[in-house]
Amino acid sequence: MAEKTINLHYTIDGNNFTTAGQASSNIKKVLKQLGVYPEAIRKAAISMYEGEINTIIHGKGGEANVAISPETITIVFTDNGPGISDIDKAMQEGFSTATDEARELGFGAGMGLPNMKKYSDSMTIESQVGKGTTVTMIIKLN
Repeated sequence: MAEKTINLHYTIDGNNFTTAGQASSNIKKVLKQLGVYPEAIRKAAISMYEGEINTIIHGKGGEANVAISPETITIVFTDNGPGISDIDKAMQEGFSTATDEARELGFGAGMGLPNMKKYSDSMTIESQVGKGTTVTMIIKLN
């Protein structure tokens, strides 16, 4: 594992489902190259993928910043969306505000935020209606 923190930045195009998963695939590859143990790679890849999809569907695009240190993987998604008016409701499995287009493509089942929480060791959501949302997830490496 690297001695210092590695920072990665990804721009996520809103409503572009063809690029969905590229950042999570890249993170998986980088973590494998760094020798991170498989369970942490799996948790990071799932958390990253769910965040990407949410940023595309709900956030109208945004960015993901990932910091990989010897102790943790920190993933921060910031979007340009409408914000989340009821975070508790959004955290309920099956609750979704996805568009019909997203649902027709097989997305929008309402498992994004619950899975992000499940596969990270800690998760915080900061959201302001009309301004956007920031989700921070931390995955421990020890």
